[in-house]
Amino acid sequence: MAGRDGQRRDLYGEFYLTLSMLWAILIGLSALIVGPCISRLTRMIFEPALLAFTTSSSEAAFPGTLNKLEKFGVSPKIASFVLPIDYSFNLVGSMAYCSFATVFIAQACNVHLSMGEQITMLLILMLTSKGMAGVPRASMVVIAATLNQFNIPEAGLILLMGVDPFLDMGRSATNVMSNAMARRLSAVGKANTSAQAVGASRRSTRRSRNALPPKTQKWRCPDNA
Repeated sequence: MAGRDGQRRDLYGEFYLTLSMLWAILIGLSALIVGPCISRLTRMIFEPALLAFTTSSSEAAFPGTLNKLEKFGVSPKIASFVLPIDYSFNLVGSMAYCSFATVFIAQACNVHLSMGEQITMLLILMLTSKGMAGVPRASMVVIAATLNQFNIPEAGLILLMGVDPFLDMGRSATNVMSNAMARRLSAVGKANTSAQAVGASRRSTRRSRNALPPKTQKWRCPDNA
Protein backbone atom coordinates (compact mmCIF):
# COMPACT_ATOMS: atom_id res chain seq x y z
CA MET A 1 0.00 0.00 0.00
CA ALA A 2 2.79 2.40 0.87
CA GLY A 3 4.40 1.74 -2.51
CA ARG A 4 1.12 2.39 -4.35
CA ASP A 5 0.57 5.63 -2.39
CA GLY A 6 4.07 6.77 -3.29
CA GLN A 7 3.43 6.06 -6.96
CA ARG A 8 0.22 8.08 -6.83
CA ARG A 9 2.03 11.03 -5.25
CA ASP A 10 4.66 10.84 -7.97
CA LEU A 11 1.89 10.79 -10.58
CA TYR A 12 0.32 13.91 -9.06
CA GLY A 13 3.58 15.83 -8.95
CA GLU A 14 4.93 14.81 -12.34
CA PHE A 15 1.61 15.38 -14.12
CA TYR A 16 1.04 18.88 -12.78
CA LEU A 17 4.70 19.77 -13.30
CA THR A 18 4.29 18.75 -16.94
CA LEU A 19 1.11 20.82 -17.25
CA SER A 20 2.94 23.83 -15.76
CA MET A 21 5.69 23.48 -18.35
CA LEU A 22 3.09 23.06 -21.08
CA TRP A 23 1.29 26.23 -20.03
CA ALA A 24 4.60 28.13 -19.99
CA ILE A 25 5.39 26.93 -23.52
CA LEU A 26 1.91 27.83 -24.81
CA ILE A 27 1.99 31.31 -23.28
CA GLY A 28 5.60 31.91 -24.34
CA LEU A 29 5.04 30.94 -27.98
CA SER A 30 1.82 32.94 -28.09
CA ALA A 31 3.61 36.00 -26.69
CA LEU A 32 6.13 35.84 -29.54
CA ILE A 33 3.30 36.13 -32.07
CA VAL A 34 0.59 38.12 -30.31
CA GLY A 35 2.88 40.33 -28.25
CA PRO A 36 2.58 41.75 -24.73
CA CYS A 37 -1.23 41.67 -24.78
CA ILE A 38 -1.08 37.89 -24.35
CA SER A 39 -1.15 38.66 -20.62
CA ARG A 40 -4.59 40.23 -21.11
CA LEU A 41 -5.84 37.13 -22.88
CA THR A 42 -4.45 34.94 -20.11
CA ARG A 43 -6.31 36.98 -17.49
CA MET A 44 -9.54 36.87 -19.50
CA ILE A 45 -9.35 33.09 -20.03
CA PHE A 46 -8.57 32.47 -16.36
CA GLU A 47 -12.27 32.43 -15.41
CA PRO A 48 -13.33 29.79 -18.01
CA ALA A 49 -10.20 27.75 -17.21
CA LEU A 50 -11.04 27.88 -13.50
CA LEU A 51 -14.58 26.72 -14.26
CA ALA A 52 -13.19 23.80 -16.28
CA PHE A 53 -10.80 23.00 -13.43
CA THR A 54 -13.48 22.91 -10.74
CA THR A 55 -16.03 20.97 -12.81
CA SER A 56 -13.51 18.66 -14.55
CA SER A 57 -15.34 19.51 -17.77
CA SER A 58 -14.11 21.72 -20.61
CA GLU A 59 -17.63 21.63 -22.09
CA ALA A 60 -18.93 23.60 -19.11
CA ALA A 61 -16.46 26.39 -19.93
CA PHE A 62 -17.30 26.56 -23.65
CA PRO A 63 -19.78 29.50 -23.49
CA GLY A 64 -17.45 31.53 -21.29
CA THR A 65 -14.43 30.82 -23.50
CA LEU A 66 -16.34 31.84 -26.62
CA ASN A 67 -17.52 35.05 -24.97
CA LYS A 68 -14.04 36.00 -23.74
CA LEU A 69 -12.47 35.40 -27.16
CA GLU A 70 -15.04 37.64 -28.84
CA LYS A 71 -14.42 40.37 -26.24
CA PHE A 72 -10.70 40.08 -26.87
CA GLY A 73 -11.18 40.75 -30.57
CA VAL A 74 -11.53 37.36 -32.25
CA SER A 75 -14.13 37.47 -35.01
CA PRO A 76 -17.40 35.83 -33.84
CA LYS A 77 -17.51 33.90 -37.12
CA ILE A 78 -14.04 32.44 -36.54
CA ALA A 79 -14.59 31.74 -32.86
CA SER A 80 -18.02 30.11 -33.22
CA PHE A 81 -16.89 27.94 -36.14
CA VAL A 82 -13.39 26.87 -35.13
CA LEU A 83 -13.66 26.60 -31.34
CA PRO A 84 -16.07 23.60 -31.44
CA ILE A 85 -13.62 21.86 -33.79
CA ASP A 86 -10.80 22.53 -31.34
CA TYR A 87 -12.87 20.93 -28.59
CA SER A 88 -12.72 17.69 -30.58
CA PHE A 89 -9.19 17.75 -31.99
CA ASN A 90 -7.02 20.16 -29.97
CA LEU A 91 -6.97 18.17 -26.73
CA VAL A 92 -3.48 18.83 -25.41
CA GLY A 93 -4.39 18.23 -21.78
CA SER A 94 -6.25 15.00 -22.55
CA MET A 95 -3.30 13.65 -24.52
CA ALA A 96 -0.90 14.40 -21.66
CA TYR A 97 -3.20 12.83 -19.07
CA CYS A 98 -3.83 9.63 -21.04
CA SER A 99 -0.09 9.20 -21.59
CA PHE A 100 0.74 9.62 -17.90
CA ALA A 101 -2.12 7.38 -16.77
CA THR A 102 -1.27 4.56 -19.17
CA VAL A 103 2.41 4.51 -18.21
CA PHE A 104 1.46 4.70 -14.52
CA ILE A 105 -0.75 1.60 -14.80
CA ALA A 106 1.96 -0.26 -16.73
CA GLN A 107 4.54 0.47 -14.04
CA ALA A 108 2.12 -0.42 -11.23
CA CYS A 109 1.40 -3.77 -12.92
CA ASN A 110 5.13 -4.43 -13.53
CA VAL A 111 4.69 -4.38 -17.31
CA HIS A 112 7.87 -3.27 -19.07
CA LEU A 113 7.40 -1.07 -22.13
CA SER A 114 10.29 -0.61 -24.54
CA MET A 115 11.03 2.78 -26.06
CA GLY A 116 9.44 1.66 -29.31
CA GLU A 117 6.28 0.59 -27.50
CA GLN A 118 6.10 3.89 -25.65
CA ILE A 119 6.40 5.84 -28.90
CA THR A 120 3.74 3.63 -30.48
CA MET A 121 1.53 4.24 -27.45
CA LEU A 122 1.89 8.01 -27.87
CA LEU A 123 0.94 7.77 -31.54
CA ILE A 124 -2.11 5.66 -30.71
CA LEU A 125 -3.19 8.09 -28.00
CA MET A 126 -2.78 11.00 -30.40
CA LEU A 127 -5.43 9.36 -32.59
CA THR A 128 -7.75 7.83 -30.01
CA SER A 129 -7.90 10.99 -27.87
CA LYS A 130 -9.39 12.97 -30.76
CA GLY A 131 -13.09 13.45 -30.35
CA MET A 132 -12.98 12.67 -26.64
CA ALA A 133 -15.94 14.18 -24.82
CA GLY A 134 -15.07 17.06 -22.54
CA VAL A 135 -16.85 15.54 -19.54
CA PRO A 136 -15.50 13.89 -16.38
CA ARG A 137 -14.08 10.34 -16.72
CA ALA A 138 -14.29 10.37 -20.53
CA SER A 139 -10.56 9.66 -20.69
CA MET A 140 -11.03 6.33 -18.91
CA VAL A 141 -12.55 4.84 -22.07
CA VAL A 142 -9.53 5.85 -24.16
CA ILE A 143 -7.10 4.55 -21.53
CA ALA A 144 -8.91 1.20 -21.32
CA ALA A 145 -8.73 0.75 -25.09
CA THR A 146 -5.01 1.59 -25.10
CA LEU A 147 -4.18 -0.83 -22.28
CA ASN A 148 -5.64 -3.68 -24.29
CA GLN A 149 -3.29 -2.95 -27.19
CA PHE A 150 -0.18 -3.51 -25.04
CA ASN A 151 -1.35 -6.45 -22.92
CA ILE A 152 -1.57 -4.30 -19.80
CA PRO A 153 -4.19 -5.60 -17.33
CA GLU A 154 -7.32 -3.47 -17.60
CA ALA A 155 -7.89 -4.13 -13.91
CA GLY A 156 -5.19 -1.51 -13.36
CA LEU A 157 -7.83 1.12 -14.10
CA ILE A 158 -8.97 0.63 -10.51
CA LEU A 159 -5.74 2.31 -9.41
CA LEU A 160 -6.86 5.48 -11.21
CA MET A 161 -10.34 5.65 -9.72
CA GLY A 162 -9.19 7.48 -6.61
CA VAL A 163 -6.90 9.99 -8.33
CA ASP A 164 -8.67 10.52 -11.65
CA PRO A 165 -10.96 13.35 -10.44
CA PHE A 166 -7.98 15.44 -9.30
CA LEU A 167 -5.95 14.84 -12.45
CA ASP A 168 -8.99 15.37 -14.65
CA MET A 169 -9.27 18.94 -13.39
CA GLY A 170 -5.85 19.88 -14.73
CA ARG A 171 -6.59 18.14 -18.02
CA SER A 172 -9.79 20.13 -18.56
CA ALA A 173 -8.23 23.50 -17.68
CA THR A 174 -5.30 22.86 -20.03
CA ASN A 175 -7.66 22.01 -22.88
CA VAL A 176 -9.49 25.31 -22.41
CA MET A 177 -6.28 27.33 -22.29
CA SER A 178 -4.74 25.65 -25.36
CA ASN A 179 -7.95 26.11 -27.37
CA ALA A 180 -8.11 29.81 -26.49
CA MET A 181 -4.47 30.36 -27.43
CA ALA A 182 -4.89 28.52 -30.73
CA ARG A 183 -7.92 30.60 -31.69
CA ARG A 184 -6.16 33.85 -30.89
CA LEU A 185 -3.15 32.86 -32.99
CA SER A 186 -5.29 31.83 -35.95
CA ALA A 187 -7.21 35.11 -35.75
CA VAL A 188 -3.97 37.10 -35.71
CA GLY A 189 -2.68 35.16 -38.72
CA LYS A 190 -5.86 35.82 -40.67
CA ALA A 191 -5.84 39.52 -39.74
CA ASN A 192 -2.22 39.93 -40.85
CA THR A 193 -2.87 38.07 -44.10
CA SER A 194 -5.90 40.24 -44.84
CA ALA A 195 -3.92 43.39 -44.02
CA GLN A 196 -1.12 42.33 -46.35
CA ALA A 197 -3.60 41.67 -49.14
CA VAL A 198 -5.19 45.09 -48.68
CA GLY A 199 -1.77 46.72 -48.51
CA ALA A 200 -0.67 45.00 -51.73
CA SER A 201 -3.83 46.18 -53.49
CA ARG A 202 -3.28 49.76 -52.33
CA ARG A 203 0.37 49.70 -53.34
CA SER A 204 -0.57 48.51 -56.80
CA THR A 205 -3.11 51.31 -57.13
CA ARG A 206 -0.79 54.00 -55.82
CA ARG A 207 2.11 52.88 -58.00
CA SER A 208 -0.05 53.54 -61.01
CA ARG A 209 -0.50 57.08 -59.66
CA ASN A 210 3.22 57.49 -58.86
CA ALA A 211 2.46 57.81 -55.15
CA LEU A 212 4.26 56.33 -52.15
CA PRO A 213 2.64 53.13 -50.82
CA PRO A 214 1.23 53.17 -47.29
CA LYS A 215 2.54 50.91 -44.57
CA THR A 216 0.74 47.62 -44.03
CA GLN A 217 -1.46 47.66 -40.93
CA LYS A 218 -1.03 44.56 -38.81
CA TRP A 219 -3.22 43.27 -36.03
CA ARG A 220 -2.98 45.23 -32.83
CA CYS A 221 -4.04 44.37 -29.34
CA PRO A 222 -7.55 45.77 -28.67
CA ASP A 223 -7.62 48.62 -26.17
CA ASN A 224 -10.69 47.26 -24.40
CA ALA A 225 -9.28 43.73 -23.96
